[in-house]
Amino acid sequence: MWLYLAALLGLYFLRRWYRERQTVENLTEKYVFITGCDSGFGNQLARQLDARGLRVLAACLTQQGAEQLGKATSERLQTTLLDVTSTESVAAAAAWAKERVGNKGLWGLVNNAGIAHPMAPNEWLTKQDFRKVLDVNLLGVIDTTVQLLPLVKSARGRLVNVASVMGRLAMLGGGYCVAKYGVEAFSDSLRRELHSFGIRVSIIEPGNFKTSITVNLQENLQAVWSRVPAEIQESYGQPYFEAGEIVVQCCSLLYPVTDCMEHALTSRYPRSRYSGGWDAKLYYIPVSYLPTVLADYLLMRCGPKPAHAI
Repeated sequence: MWLYLAALLGLYFLRRWYRERQTVENLTEKYVFITGCDSGFGNQLARQLDARGLRVLAACLTQQGAEQLGKATSERLQTTLLDVTSTESVAAAAAWAKERVGNKGLWGLVNNAGIAHPMAPNEWLTKQDFRKVLDVNLLGVIDTTVQLLPLVKSARGRLVNVASVMGRLAMLGGGYCVAKYGVEAFSDSLRRELHSFGIRVSIIEPGNFKTSITVNLQENLQAVWSRVPAEIQESYGQPYFEAGEIVVQCCSLLYPVTDCMEHALTSRYPRSRYSGGWDAKLYYIPVSYLPTVLADYLLMRCGPKPAHAI
C-alpha cells in the first residue's frame, strides 16, 4: 500500500514539474507593469524580465530611481513615476500604460511597492503610524489593481501581488503585518472573481531578504521609542527596548523571490502562492499551519519580556 502511495505522490510531483516548465508563447510581445522599481524586488524583477525580452513598464517613486534603472536596462524598458498613495498619480500611470500597450492590453501587473516603518509593539504606535503603512502596502495595491485591471482583462493576463510570510504569521506590531494579511485576502477574492475572465492571480510570500524595507530597522525603532509616553516606557522597561531591537538575518540575493514572480508571469500554469526563500519554505509557512498554541510558543519563546510582565 505504501509503495502505491509513494508512486502516486511521485507521479503527482512529476506532472507538476512538467506543467510548470511550460511557458507562455510570444513573451517578447507582452507588457508587464511593475510598481516599486526604485530598488529591491521590483528593480531586480524589472531587469530580469527586460533581459528575457518582455516589454517592462517600470513605475518608480523617484526620478533618480527611474533614471538609474533606465541606464541599466535596454530600450524596451520604459519608466514612469508613481506614488501609489495618490489616486491621481495612479490614474496618470494607468493612462500612461494604456497609451503604450494599445490593443495588446497588459499581460502582467506586479504590485510590489511597499514600506515597513513604523514597525514596533502596537502600543507604541499611533493611528497615523498604521495609516502610513496601510496607504502603501494595502490601499495602494487595491487602487493600482482597480485602475489597471481593464488593461489586464483585455489581455487575459496575470496579477502578481507581493505579500509576505507576515501575511500568515503576525510577528511584529504595526501596519506591515495588517497590510500583508489584507493583501492575502484581496488576492484571494480577486482570484475567484477573475477566474471566469481567464486571469490568473498569484501571491508572493517572501521570507527575510535585504531590501529597503529591512534597512535601518534599529534607527526606526529608536525613533518610535523616543516618543512613547513615559508610563508606557516604564511598563516595558529600557532592557526590553534594548533586547527587542530588531536584528534580522536577511538574504542579500533576491533571485529566490524574483524567480517566483517571473514564473507567475511566464508559466502557462502559475501557482496561486509562491514562498520565496528557504526560511519561508522550511520554517514560517510550516509554522503557520500549526495549532495556535504551538505557533505562539515558537514565535514568542525567544522574545524579550516587559519589565512589568505577569
